[in-house]
Amino acid sequence: MDPLPTPCPAHLVPDVTGADRFAAAYQRARAQHAVFVAVERQGPWWTVKADTLPVGRGHVVDNAMNAAARDAVVRLVAAGEVRSDAYAGPVYFVLHGVDGEQRARELAAALHAALYGDLEPLTHALHRAR
Repeated sequence: MDPLPTPCPAHLVPDVTGADRFAAAYQRARAQHAVFVAVERQGPWWTVKADTLPVGRGHVVDNAMNAAARDAVVRLVAAGEVRSDAYAGPVYFVLHGVDGEQRARELAAALHAALYGDLEPLTHALHRAR
């Protein structure tokens, strides 16, 4: 499977619901030295996951990008779009309690782009926050 493009269209973000799917997608990201991004259904809610560790040492998310990603998570929590137990980096991001697969995919794609240095999709996604 080819690496996800950057920015990644929401429809290409993998659904890793289930341990086997998660492990396979994470292993694929490691093999491709790519940022891991995925969505996962947890009951009636969706979770967004992103992790820069699979990329390896050559990938650096600078302080400004990390601050922007953390700020986005704080804003999403404040807007009630994700639960307050969200984890906001600097290496690993988890957004619990997203209402709907499509919104989870949009947020995942935007976070993926931000972790590669492109904040535009994240800014756009935040404007759609409740």
